[in-house]
Formats: sequence, C-alpha cells, structure tokens
Amino acid sequence: MSGIPIQTGGTGSDAQAQSGALAQFLANNGVPYADAIGSAISFFVALLAVYIVGRAVIIPLIDRVMDARGLEVHARNPLRKLTLAIIVFVAIAVAFGFAGYGSFLQSLATVAAAATLAIGFALQNVIANFVAGIFIFTDKPFKIGDWIEWDGNSGIVEDISFRVTRVRTFDNELLTVPNSELTDGVIKNPVAKQQLRLQAPFGIGYDDDIERANEIILEEAHAHPEILDDPAPSVRLAELGDSSVVLKSRVWIDDPSRSDFVKTRGEYVTSVKERFDEEDINIPYPNRTLGGSLDISGVTAEDVVEG
Repeated sequence: MSGIPIQTGGTGSDAQAQSGALAQFLANNGVPYADAIGSAISFFVALLAVYIVGRAVIIPLIDRVMDARGLEVHARNPLRKLTLAIIVFVAIAVAFGFAGYGSFLQSLATVAAAATLAIGFALQNVIANFVAGIFIFTDKPFKIGDWIEWDGNSGIVEDISFRVTRVRTFDNELLTVPNSELTDGVIKNPVAKQQLRLQAPFGIGYDDDIERANEIILEEAHAHPEILDDPAPSVRLAELGDSSVVLKSRVWIDDPSRSDFVKTRGEYVTSVKERFDEEDINIPYPNRTLGGSLDISGVTAEDVVEG
C-alpha cells in the first residue's frame, strides 16, 4: 500500500491536486468509484476543518465584540446564529473547491438566478419578518423579560429571533408572534422606563365629603411601601357620573413588572376601600331607572277580574 502524496502551498489547483491524489490512491488500492469517493472525502474533510476552525476562532471573537459593545441577551443569540450560518456557508464554498467540484459561488449564482422569482414569492413573509427582526434589534422597543402589550395581547418576552418573537402570556400560554406584527402596529411596553404610573378611579356618593375622600386616597398612597413619594401621588376629580363622583388617583412605582403592577394596585385599592368603609364614605352601586308602559291587546276588563 503506497502513501498518500501531500502537497503544500497554494490554493485552488493545489487543493484539486490533493483531491486527485486521494482518488488515485483509492484507485490503486482497488476501491470502486475512486474519483467520486475521493471527491466526497475531500469535501467533508475540508468542510469539517473549516467549520471547526471558524467556530473555534470566529465565535469567541464575535462574543468579545458583543461584550465590548454591551449587547443584551436578546441580540446576542441571533447574531451568534447568523455568524454560524456564515461559517457554514464559507466552509461549503471552500469544500467545493477543495473537492474539485468547481466554484460553489458560481454554481450558487446560477441556481439563484433561476429560482429568484419563485423564492421571492414563497418567502416574502419570511423576508418581511426577517427585516422586522432587524428593526427590533436596532430600535430596541422591548427586550427579553419585558412585559409588552399589542393588539389585545399581553405577556412576557421570552425569546427574540430574526423571524419570530416568543411571548409567555399571564395564563402561561406561549405565543409565537411573527416579527412583522410587532413592528407594523403599536407596541406598549409598560416597563421600558424605570418608573410606571398607576391610575385607580374611586367613585363616591354625591353626598359624601370630596375633600375627606381625597385625603384618604393620598394617605393610603403614602402609607404603601411600594408607592413612590417622588413623583408624589395625586388625586383629581375626573367625572361626575350618573350615580357617583369619580376621583382618579395617580401613583408611581419603581422598577415595575407585571406582578408588581397587579399586586401594588390591588393592595392600594383594597386599603382605600377599607378606609372608606371605616369613615362611612359611600361607594355607590350603579343605578338605572326604567320607564315606559305595557300595552296588552285582546284582554278585556272582565278577563282581568276573572283572573
């Protein structure tokens, strides 16, 4: 059994010579289809070598660049995946030349030119979502862990990719949302800023003391540990309703989340209701007055008396 000739230096024709030498070695040892098998082995060896080297060198370099730029988690994973895809593409291109299959880029260009129209129609939604994903990464309307609301839906963002965003609802349902839906409409991000304002309306009776009700609402706001003193709580008369005078309270919480919002608002409203009950401030029920008449045809006075 003779050894495999090894050549050093150069690219392109040298790589093809290496592949031809491998095929000649297989043919000398009685291996059928030596040319095809030699090219295939050369292809996979080159592919694996370039992929391993690229992943070992390029990925850590990209991680260091992202660390230096302070990119958040939601941007790191898609960029890492995109880098891996580029490494695979380069590995395939190099492996094509090494195996003597010809120019991968030229072959790819020929196929792409023939399939551009069909792919464009088939992938137009995918492309739109991909572009929308890029806008999400650049505009940063939300990030992983944020509570967002859109088109009547709400939940916590669990993952952001170039095509879809995954949101966990507060009923523990996982929504997979195309990115274009999150860039074409209005997205509400209550936790984008450090502080969040809560509004709570309180209805009191027309005969109750408005000033005393205002004092109670503010006292309970200042007494709650999660409600900030700066910005200060406030209360205003918002509406003269059909059966109540509506006082609207505005308070602020720090580092908000969905659970903080619901918990703090519930505790605050409960404490105000208990104080209203203690001081006989009425929270009236809605009243409705119905008027009209009932006309019954075909019934005589004798029928009514007999009934």
